[in-house]
Amino acid sequence: MNVMKKESRVVYKDVQKIKNYRELLKRAEKNYAKNVAYKYKKDPTKKEPEYVEKTYEDVCKNVKAVGTKLLDMKLEKKTAIIIGRNSYAWCVSYLAVTTSNMIVAPIDVALPENEIETLVKRSGAQIIIFDKKFTSLAKELKKANKNISTLICMQPIKEKGVYTFEEMIKKGEKLLEEGNDKYEKVKIDETKMSIMLFTSGTTNLPKIVMLSQKNICSNVTAIAQYVRLYQDDTLLSFLPMHHTFESTITFLFGFYHGSTVAFSDGLRYIQKNLQEYQISVFVAVPIVLETMYKKIIKAIDEQGKTKLINTVTKISNALLKIHIDLRKVFFKQVLDQFGGKLRVVLYGAAPMNKETIIGYNNLGIDLIQGYGLTETSPVVTAETDKEKMPGSVGLVLDNLKVKIEKPDKEGVGEILVKGPSVMLGYYENEEETKKAMKGGWFHTGDYGYLDEKDFLYVTGRKKDIIVLKNGKNVYPQEIEFLINKIPGVIESLVYQRDKDSTDTMLCAKIVYDKEMLKQLEGEKTEEEYKEEMWKKIKEINQTLPIYKKIKKITLTTKELAKTTTQKVKRYEELKKVD
Repeated sequence: MNVMKKESRVVYKDVQKIKNYRELLKRAEKNYAKNVAYKYKKDPTKKEPEYVEKTYEDVCKNVKAVGTKLLDMKLEKKTAIIIGRNSYAWCVSYLAVTTSNMIVAPIDVALPENEIETLVKRSGAQIIIFDKKFTSLAKELKKANKNISTLICMQPIKEKGVYTFEEMIKKGEKLLEEGNDKYEKVKIDETKMSIMLFTSGTTNLPKIVMLSQKNICSNVTAIAQYVRLYQDDTLLSFLPMHHTFESTITFLFGFYHGSTVAFSDGLRYIQKNLQEYQISVFVAVPIVLETMYKKIIKAIDEQGKTKLINTVTKISNALLKIHIDLRKVFFKQVLDQFGGKLRVVLYGAAPMNKETIIGYNNLGIDLIQGYGLTETSPVVTAETDKEKMPGSVGLVLDNLKVKIEKPDKEGVGEILVKGPSVMLGYYENEEETKKAMKGGWFHTGDYGYLDEKDFLYVTGRKKDIIVLKNGKNVYPQEIEFLINKIPGVIESLVYQRDKDSTDTMLCAKIVYDKEMLKQLEGEKTEEEYKEEMWKKIKEINQTLPIYKKIKKITLTTKELAKTTTQKVKRYEELKKVD
């Protein structure tokens, strides 16, 4: 069994450890009271919007007020669903619930209503905290579920039997003025379930992951030993907050460091938001970063500056070797497209094209890769501010252990994790918990290997592995990674189809950018584009063993179905292919 050599890679040794969210709030109130915690537009639809700023002092007061009101309503130890877009009210509600000895259960706003209904029922929730657009659904859910006693809308609304977020704050403040001390008397058991998270379901019902505050707080402080944020940093909250990656890294990790979080207006407005909020830290997924980078390269090429940029890059990299960093000066015009302040991008969820990583670094933007799962709170590995290995997913966090189970000749096997950020189990699902947790080790369902420097590489999901009739294993993500590097390709899906009774062939569904191919190849028919694409696939095939070669391709301009965190829904896509 391939076991990681446990060598401490801690970069920052002055990290203050916290055990629960009460300690997180007290630390923020003590150290960052006057810092701006959140910045957002009062009305994003206006051409000249009014910006709202909330300090850490404001946050702590509002959390305490909402928490006091919840406790006064005798809701301690109850479960609260939160369903809404990323917002100040979302963050305060999350912290108010969890610091009041209640359980929070965030739900994906993109789910269809019938799935939301199922998850609410399975959670056994008594409270629903929701965006205004879910008002009708929330009222229907309350009628259909006897458990549900309390509805809270995060925006102003006039509905009988529905509290508003502002109303909860005002009523809580009044209770505090009257001497109500229920919030202060609450004792948090950081080892018990405090967060319920729903995994994305495919063929089966989503599993409900049980996390404690200790799970997540241990993860936050472990990441802080590898990567540092600063009080003058501003993060853009773009990925959905219900997802543990965004929740832990942007929301809680940013809060831990006293940074500012600005809320994005949506996928189409990322570049604009980076500029207007002067973002210095961006938490994202590879497909977003690669799309942004392609646009930059395209703009440089259209301006006829490709040769100039390449020459300046060589000079810049030569100066870096003697510790002279002039990237911010040389590439100011390019960096201004990101707002001019972007210094680091934290990303995960999928492999990143190595050339893209190098490209961003050449511009002076530091890319830090991480890997994790909902069940691990989420981060398992991360590159550090000092150690990086493009292509890997980083080094194992100092408070975790990783081993590779049953590695093959190339050292590839299932990735197992043990440590304080590993989940408590799956809610009301002992069978699945036993399958995932064996001997204290969590079986991730991901395959990968460790190199001689202890960097982890993920080759693909166990459930996605293609087993050929000759017994060979193919990791589709590895081949997709190569296909996605072809100019003009947006994304791809590799799958298997039986060629005959004794053979299996690999196929690829390729999503291409018609406008980019038109610029590269000229005006052509789809069949002609397919012929050109085949030439590129054949070049890739030359680098692969026989059993990994692609035998058939289909082209489309329609993007693959994805989750709200931009992961391809493989199962859904496989039902569509020939």
